[in-house]
Amino acid sequence: MFVVVTGCAGFIGSKVTDFLLRKGHTVIGVDSLNDAYDVRLKNWRLEQLDGKPEFEFFELDICNRDGLRDLFHSLFAVRRSPIDAIINLAARAGVRQSVENPWIYFDTNVSGTLNLLELCREFGVKKFILASTSSLYGEPNVTRQSSIVNRPNEPYRLNEPNKPNQLGKPFSEDDPTNGPLSPYAASKKAAEALCYTYHYLYGIDITVLRYFTVYGPAGRPDMSLFRFVQWISEGRPVTVYGDGQQSRDFTYVEDIAHGTVAALKPLGYEVINLGSDQPIVLNDAIRLIEELLGRKAKIQSKPRHPADVLATWADITKAERILDWRPQTNFKEGVAKLVEWYRSNRDWAKEIRTG
Repeated sequence: MFVVVTGCAGFIGSKVTDFLLRKGHTVIGVDSLNDAYDVRLKNWRLEQLDGKPEFEFFELDICNRDGLRDLFHSLFAVRRSPIDAIINLAARAGVRQSVENPWIYFDTNVSGTLNLLELCREFGVKKFILASTSSLYGEPNVTRQSSIVNRPNEPYRLNEPNKPNQLGKPFSEDDPTNGPLSPYAASKKAAEALCYTYHYLYGIDITVLRYFTVYGPAGRPDMSLFRFVQWISEGRPVTVYGDGQQSRDFTYVEDIAHGTVAALKPLGYEVINLGSDQPIVLNDAIRLIEELLGRKAKIQSKPRHPADVLATWADITKAERILDWRPQTNFKEGVAKLVEWYRSNRDWAKEIRTG
């Protein structure tokens, strides 16, 4: 296949690109290399792709409609073959940051997606994958869940499945998404709506993937696990918003990438959750990192941000049925790989701003 991957220097995008190349596909990578977070991480990820055959990189913002069209014209002129798919992983991500600057989130996540959908229509690209988010499920669904039963003095549960009477009900693709709590979630809701419109009007095969909290080596520095590993490693205070009893459906990046590649198959129009189905309480995650690093965290509590949900938990029945996908990396293994990566790159990773 001939695939365009936007956000190819991003956390998930770089891994998706790698997996596509391993499968023998040709990949055109597009990324603006913006300074939403330390560009050293993006450059490190690009270095892992450097020199791989059938990969070509273009520094370009998906908000640049004319630049994208020029790129697609040149690709067609050189290759004389249609682009089979676009995987749109370029996004402004992060809940709290979107409250501070909602405009840039809508520029990238909505207008950027619209630009790419228009290119699908204009150039006859038959498959489009949108990276969406579990943040769409918002607070209304969370309030239907019972309280988290993990207690601060209990060990983290790494292999024990959470039962319905412990966390209530996992988020299903059919659950309402009309109560987004942040501009980030709202922008992804708008992008999903555009995707359905272009599927309906032009018959584009579109798969929307709602990712649940993704973690792993070379991850985003605004995400909790990266921050915890850095802060505990360097003896810095560990900021916890709320009481630490909130839970997240942490999902390892390679599992997410495998699910994304699996979604290239023809599906019509589908919205699919990709998550671990194993929510972890934040306090338990901190204890695991303490154990792996052999250091105690210096906890500094702050009030919970109103845009943060209390819990996420993915119903992945649909992904199992349609994509034959289920995550393969358990939480302890995944965090150990993150810790190992940090130790190997500590000389510069310790300098990355995570506040």
